[in-house]
Order: sequence, then structure tokens, then C-alpha cells
Amino acid sequence: MDQKPDSDDYLALFGRYKTDFGDVYLEPEDERFRLLFDQVCRMLTKPSPFNLSLPEQFRATAFRYLDGDPNTVTHMSAIENRHFMLSDLFDYIHLVQTMGGSWNQQGR
Repeated sequence: MDQKPDSDDYLALFGRYKTDFGDVYLEPEDERFRLLFDQVCRMLTKPSPFNLSLPEQFRATAFRYLDGDPNTVTHMSAIENRHFMLSDLFDYIHLVQTMGGSWNQQGR
């Protein structure tokens, strides 16, 4: 299994767009964030150990979006939904990198 992407890859990608990504859901539509959403979805569908440690909701949404699932595409056509997912993913990855562990490892 490929070891990439990992948390550093995601944070580097987010870092190209904005320093503090926690409040992006408040931002107006911006083609940069649409591109970032597409890039993040493509990264989330890669079978890396880090991706497999992420909450399933992130990966499932990315797969369904890229596969053209009508409900997911419609839901993610709303700017706020794309931005909220980016913000949540950024916060989660930053927290995991800062605190260690992952959501999927709780209770093990």
C-alpha cells in the first residue's frame, strides 16, 4: 500500500491556499476553494494508511462525489457544504497531527 498521502501532504495542500483554514466555511465562493475541494477529494480516495485512519465520512463523500453520485454532487454543489467539509477536514488533520492518534483508534 502506498504511504501517501499523509497528514503533511494535506496540510501542505491547505497551506497553499490559506494559513488558518478553520473558518473557510464563512468565505464566499472562490475558484481556489473549488479547486482545493477537488484536489482534496482526489487525495482522500487514495488507499494510504493515513486516509484509512480518517473518519469514513470524509472518504465516502469523496468517492461518491468523484463517482458522480447525484445526491452527493447536489449536496456538494452548495458552496457552504464544500467549505464546511474542507474546514472540518483541516481541523481534524491539524488536531490529529498536534495531539497524535486518530479518531478511528479510540477505544482500541
